[in-house]
Amino acid sequence: MKVRLVDIAHARSGDKGDTANVGLIALRPEWYGLLEREVTCARVTQHFSGMIDGEVERYELPNLMALNFLLHGALDGGGTLSLKTDAQGKVYSTALLRMTIEVPAEEAARLDLPEVR
Repeated sequence: MKVRLVDIAHARSGDKGDTANVGLIALRPEWYGLLEREVTCARVTQHFSGMIDGEVERYELPNLMALNFLLHGALDGGGTLSLKTDAQGKVYSTALLRMTIEVPAEEAARLDLPEVR
């Protein structure tokens, strides 16, 4: 079953120089493990293909039910140097929430996950 991140998490993003910072927070404690398992650096790198030039780092914050991603090379030099429309990286959180993940139907039912509409 496909599950949209926007249905199981919320996110915030910002910038530090040329790096966008995206926090992904589970809406329910029982959904954090799913995010931890499925939203990997490789998946996030693939999701933002063509938008970032550098590597993706991930930090786990289980006490907050959150993952924090650093997207290096995302801001074309940073807020004061960039000609990008979103030089502070505010849109990256919304863009990450558009990602979908595959969850086995049995696990989705057990976790009471919302289906993609």
